[in-house]
Amino acid sequence: MNLYMVATPIGNLEDITYRAVRVLSEVDVIACEDTRHTSQLLSHYGIHKKLIACHAHNEAESAKGILALLDEGKNVAYCSDAGTPGVSDPGARLVESVRAAARHDIIPVPGASAVITLVSAAGNIGKSFTFEGFLSPKKGRRIKRLEKLFADGNAFVIYESPFRVLKTLEDIREVSSSCRVVAGRELTKAFEEIITGNIQSVIEKLKTKDRIKGEFAIIVIPEAENDYSEEDTDSQAEGSAEESC
Repeated sequence: MNLYMVATPIGNLEDITYRAVRVLSEVDVIACEDTRHTSQLLSHYGIHKKLIACHAHNEAESAKGILALLDEGKNVAYCSDAGTPGVSDPGARLVESVRAAARHDIIPVPGASAVITLVSAAGNIGKSFTFEGFLSPKKGRRIKRLEKLFADGNAFVIYESPFRVLKTLEDIREVSSSCRVVAGRELTKAFEEIITGNIQSVIEKLKTKDRIKGEFAIIVIPEAENDYSEEDTDSQAEGSAEESC
């Protein structure tokens, strides 16, 4: 039997593939990070399936149950709340458990990913980049990791919550005040916004907001990778994305 790792929209419900909809319609069981969240997506596409929870706090135990379902002859799909499973989301432990059993195929169903979405709209960030995901919530560890990322010399991508984004950007400025930033907020949603510029200008732009809303994907480009000659500009696409379904 097969375990399908299914990418789902990061915001706009139209950003799902025909293949993903077909797979979710055909499998016997859908495992997901949050059954309430996934049920909304499935309802939008008229899909009615048994859902089981498999999230960061129960993934190891839930993987055993999913493996048992596969052994019973059931095909299972797994999807996280948004984007591609296993990319700063649960799914990796599940894949490892099923692969270790060596009895079933693991089939990726590609689709939306916040990091790739932002990179596609970022322009020249150099020949390669490092995907870091979420940094440590502890300032000391965060600074130490940022120092290592800057020392590597590549552009790097992080994810951040609206509650901690300013602190993280200020830590980035502390490590390198000359880097450039491409910050994507609410990507693919109705109020999508992409802010570009040097680290100081991006911080100042966000500080003008009464309240910062939405999850962030952020590309940080070290000075060595910065070959832009024009003045720093803010590129906003606020309200330009099609309204989410």
